[in-house]
Amino acid sequence: MQHHKPVLLNETLEILITKKNGIYVDATAGFGGHAVEILSRLDDNGRLIGIDRDAAAINYLKRSLTDSRLNLLRGGFSDLIPLLASIGLNKIDGIIFDLGVSLFQLKELSRGFSFTSDSRLDMRMDTLQALDAWEVVNKYSPKELERIFRDYGEEPAYRKIAKAIAEERKHRAINTCSELAVLAEQFCRRMGRIHPATKIFQAIRIEVNDELGELRKGLSAAAESLEVGGRICVISYHSLEDRIVKEFFRKDEATHQIKILTKKPVRPSEDELKKNPSSRSAKLRGAEKI
Repeated sequence: MQHHKPVLLNETLEILITKKNGIYVDATAGFGGHAVEILSRLDDNGRLIGIDRDAAAINYLKRSLTDSRLNLLRGGFSDLIPLLASIGLNKIDGIIFDLGVSLFQLKELSRGFSFTSDSRLDMRMDTLQALDAWEVVNKYSPKELERIFRDYGEEPAYRKIAKAIAEERKHRAINTCSELAVLAEQFCRRMGRIHPATKIFQAIRIEVNDELGELRKGLSAAAESLEVGGRICVISYHSLEDRIVKEFFRKDEATHQIKILTKKPVRPSEDELKKNPSSRSAKLRGAEKI
């Protein structure tokens, strides 16, 4: 079962893998797209730690990927150091972060990520956490909604949409993704084939999962955990993520902690774009611990 086509796969692994017997972390193990290929490039002494905060992803990998070199752990980016410690590790040779939402999460309508879902608004990557998209949409103040639509969605019509949501919920709760999408469509401009509610959904998802905060904590933990010569690769899909990665790399390079390996982000080839149009916004950045 193919849930996710890994983006920039060869380009990423060419940067990431420096030792066939090394210890590597896939911090967004998902449904194994990168994990399978990383394992194929390691020898019998190599090791891969797959981490994901989505229980469905971890459970799928436990069933489908049996390899004695693989450890699967549930947790977020900010849990990296304690997760490694739990299996007796404190240093690694490389780590990959493939950010954003997976195809499985989008297509599993009950997860409440999709514009077309008639399930309850959810968008939690970790289904054990309390905050979900329904809570954000129905309980946040108009000012709080404006903030996330402006800062996390970069949506020009952020005030109009926040006001419309506040007016709508005076009469009834906004329960499903499709209800929210229909409301947002009235104010958001369609950009080509991209759904007009995309930026609103992105903003809510980022808020629910604290994606930017988790990314900052994960980058710091990764830099601390890398051996000298170890490498970090990050694939991002929107400007907010990419900006955080770029600034983190520049700061650590300026203090002689890392060396940036990608002076400009690596983008998908024309061939990859034809085969996988969803890769169009992907940017890969890599760095090495010095």
